[in-house]
Amino acid sequence: METLRHVVVLVHLVGFATLFGAWLVAAVGDRKITRLQHWGLAIAGVAGLALAAPWGITWELNYVKIGVKLVVLLVIGALLGIGASRQRKVGSVPAPLFWGIGVLTLLNAALAVLWR
Repeated sequence: METLRHVVVLVHLVGFATLFGAWLVAAVGDRKITRLQHWGLAIAGVAGLALAAPWGITWELNYVKIGVKLVVLLVIGALLGIGASRQRKVGSVPAPLFWGIGVLTLLNAALAVLWR
């Protein structure tokens, strides 16, 4: 069971890396929201929810940390949705919205690593 949990952690990290990597490439390039960012968010979110289930562990889960990370993930999703909509209508994403996605994505990773 522990091996399966480690595989889900790996999938969660791949989702984060996809989201942040696609954002970083867009930040260096044309600052657009891409489909790959949406996929990275979905992968990280589904794997994160699977990790929040208390299966195969002997310790108590930190539900406050899980809740904060979920809220940050939902805000990132909202920013991606709003930014993609603005991008379709206007042709560009407002700079604060675009940079907010990257900062919140990095914040979510920092919460995962630093909050014990």
